[in-house]
Amino acid sequence: MNLISILDLKDWKAVLDDARKMKRAHPLTYLRQRTLGLVFEKASTRTRVSFEVAMTQLGGHAIYLDWKSSQLGRGESIKDTARVLGRYLDGVVMRARSHRDVVELGSHAAIPVINGLSDLEHPCQALADLFTIREREKGFGGVKLAYVGDGNNVCNSLLLGSAMVGMDMVVATPKGYAPPRDIVNRAKKLAAKTGSRVELLRDPAKAVEGADYLYTDVWVSMGQEKEEAERMRAFQDFQVNRKLVEQAGNPLIMHCLPAHRGLEITDDVLDGKRSIVLDQAENRLHVQKALLVYLLKRNKSER
Repeated sequence: MNLISILDLKDWKAVLDDARKMKRAHPLTYLRQRTLGLVFEKASTRTRVSFEVAMTQLGGHAIYLDWKSSQLGRGESIKDTARVLGRYLDGVVMRARSHRDVVELGSHAAIPVINGLSDLEHPCQALADLFTIREREKGFGGVKLAYVGDGNNVCNSLLLGSAMVGMDMVVATPKGYAPPRDIVNRAKKLAAKTGSRVELLRDPAKAVEGADYLYTDVWVSMGQEKEEAERMRAFQDFQVNRKLVEQAGNPLIMHCLPAHRGLEITDDVLDGKRSIVLDQAENRLHVQKALLVYLLKRNKSER
């Protein structure tokens, strides 16, 4: 089983339950003598460190494979890389520019493949975000998450994840920066089944009304540097600042980090008492421990 999209995780409740247990007790030995490969094309802090520490705390080991210094950087096909890594490793986390590359690796590797970030989704981040919210709520029903900014990979996974667990989500983006229509349609269809609501707006102030959680992300993601000037103009009215927080009714503040302080979010909000961004970052570790045990032990038993 792979985790390419957040919707691949059918047993999300079990994984989040296990994450809560693992947050309270470590080290553990569930993955003793197992090895995880980290195949990264993009820069990383939280994804790399959290997965490496997760494997260590679970009794296993992680190997980091930089794209440029591996044979992938010299033109080896993803298919050949996947088939070879499947002979060495127990699982792979791939952080890539193209979602198609993650899908291709997953289709050829005989081991679980986890999407550590692609241009379409960031499922591990969204799962940690859902866990962070769940720690503070009795359930997801009736909870509202407002997302203000770019309809990017994090936003995509949050839309699908919120619909999956039955949490309302409203997204406010400038014209031309909304999430892909296919993602939105899938989220709305799923939300209809779980009794939640998905809505897209252009007005940040309207989107955040009554929000329990207010989320933002960078305006210029990795690989979009050439669009920076254009994006700065488009997003200038989408900053999460004190005024917007007060319009929302004092929600808890979320950001997946790294943050561009003074752009998508102001210092006083990011560092304020309502900010839970460091809890989000920490919870990447605990959710990924649960996810690794779920995927790697499941794969072992199915062989």
